[in-house]
Amino acid sequence: MQTVIPLSPPVLLPITGSLVGFPVRRVYCVGRNYAAHAIEMGHDPDREPPFFFQKNPDNLLVADKAFPYPQRTSDVHHEVELVVALKSGGADIPVEQALDCVYGYGVGIDFTRRDLQAEAKKAGKPWAAAKAFEHSAPVSEIVPVEAIGHPANGNIWLKVNGELRQQGDLDQMIWKIPEVISELSRLFTLAPGDIIMTGTPSGVGPVVRGDTVTCGVDGVAALAVTVR
Repeated sequence: MQTVIPLSPPVLLPITGSLVGFPVRRVYCVGRNYAAHAIEMGHDPDREPPFFFQKNPDNLLVADKAFPYPQRTSDVHHEVELVVALKSGGADIPVEQALDCVYGYGVGIDFTRRDLQAEAKKAGKPWAAAKAFEHSAPVSEIVPVEAIGHPANGNIWLKVNGELRQQGDLDQMIWKIPEVISELSRLFTLAPGDIIMTGTPSGVGPVVRGDTVTCGVDGVAALAVTVR
């Protein structure tokens, strides 16, 4: 069937060592998945059921491009996260089978308009304006599982202008990667091309125009972004 307007091009993430790209279907994000970050945001870090929100595929900013400071905000925060890319999916996926769905991993930044998020929280409204804005999710290349396996621990960090702001370890996740996939599949039918941003350690803070943000998960991937 023809379309009345041109189709949007697919969002493709680069894959390490490959000339083909990873096509993105949906972008899921896990909220408050590190205990220290939950505390710094004023919440109880006890292991309550995880909660999720979404960004849009075209919110992704491909590796090492500049991040344009968004409008309607004066308080944009960085949140470094391990990124999981799925090659298969389904509903009600058992924890024991969850890692079979993973194609590879990367690192990303969940940029957040914190002032808009605070207003939304206070009013009991959704976070879409705070989270799902243009270029709000810079993401590195995707590294296939065959190259690195499934990281269960490892240093995750973020620096602004060379100053360490965030640091943690993947083993500090409240909900581990297989559990995140399984729990998410109880709410949504997952599919190939889905991306999951798995939460951020403590130390989130503001960025301003001119900042250089570098981040990574040791043994997985690294990323550099300039704020303009």
